[in-house]
Amino acid sequence: MPFFWQRYAKMARKRNHLKTVTMTISTTPPILEHLEKLVTTGLYGKNPAEAAERLVARSLEDLLQNGSLPKSKRRR
Repeated sequence: MPFFWQRYAKMARKRNHLKTVTMTISTTPPILEHLEKLVTTGLYGKNPAEAAERLVARSLEDLLQNGSLPKSKRRR
């Protein structure tokens, strides 16, 4: 049986092996407030920027799966 701390310890994130780029977005205060609420759940990253990135990535995956968005041919 695992120790108490092993059961509730958070695992480190895997390193992203894809090249990343920095992008700046502007949003409204209500959107920022929603992103901050999502962060408190612990499922969407550690800050509003990570929450926004995860939501965009999830939305793109959904569009790819239903065929609304063609797959990218570029590899980075």
